[in-house]
Amino acid sequence: MKVNILIPLVVTVLTIACHKDSNTSYKKFTSASNSNSQVDTVPYPKELVNFIPHKKNPIFSGTGKNTWDQRIRERGYILKEGTIYHMWYTGYRTEDQSLSLGYATSNDGFQWTRYIGNPIFAESWTEDMMVVKVDSTYHMFAEGKDDIAHRLTSSDRVNWIDHGSMEIRHVDGTPLSEGPYGTPTVWFENNTWYLFYERNDQGIWLATSKDLGIWTNLQDEAVIEMGPETYDQYGLAVNQIIKYQGWYYAYYHGTAVKDWSEWTTNVAVSKDLVKWEKYQRNPIMSENKSSGILVHDGEQFRLYTMHNQVAVHFSEAIKNSSE
Repeated sequence: MKVNILIPLVVTVLTIACHKDSNTSYKKFTSASNSNSQVDTVPYPKELVNFIPHKKNPIFSGTGKNTWDQRIRERGYILKEGTIYHMWYTGYRTEDQSLSLGYATSNDGFQWTRYIGNPIFAESWTEDMMVVKVDSTYHMFAEGKDDIAHRLTSSDRVNWIDHGSMEIRHVDGTPLSEGPYGTPTVWFENNTWYLFYERNDQGIWLATSKDLGIWTNLQDEAVIEMGPETYDQYGLAVNQIIKYQGWYYAYYHGTAVKDWSEWTTNVAVSKDLVKWEKYQRNPIMSENKSSGILVHDGEQFRLYTMHNQVAVHFSEAIKNSSE
């Protein structure tokens, strides 16, 4: 949930191993996962945190015409399969209308073709979505009306079935208190689903499920809190989780302003998905370059930011030949 009167706009689940090199920065991280605290070295590889913008940004936006997707909102999502980039995005005309789901494809991740049958889903309010493919099923986790998270599935990326609002419970099994729980971001590993969600963008909580039915908090306190850093002192929410060199990296948006008029992209790192350390050089993107999604193009990482338009940024670790 990132309401922004400036017209605001996940994942290739990446598990990519590479060797540490001279471009990697490190800091000390204290893990309290057991009674014997241990100090690990946390890497922040340059390819995950340093990006340069594409010269032809933005690469995708609302039509600006009298269409269902005259405007677009955060968070859209990009999934690369084979040589094709697949993007889902939320389109709308006015803020008080139900938000619909669009689909576009690209051969290079720069030039996009809207699906001729758009919108592909308009049966219920769907925005701020991310997509995970497990076996042959695409799972979409999205915000619905009143910022209540819901789950959809598809076998072809285009036709979606809505399974209704997600049921989240406290550690003791009691339901969450009434109110929004949005920006759902999911990580799947070892037959367990991990759900990161926010409540009014005031913190990030973590729940798990084995069957996608009931989700139970691992702890009732937020796993990532606002502040004390300035850049996320008034709100934050996770957009994507990746695993890299044995560490989990969360790409999340945060805001330093009380009216939520400007958002940034930030990074946090964890060994266990529960205890997180924020990158000391956050934010990695500012000026509403938020809702960041990391995609590997086969040679390098690209960071797509999706606010009220889509922009792409290239990892500085490999010289970009596409500018």
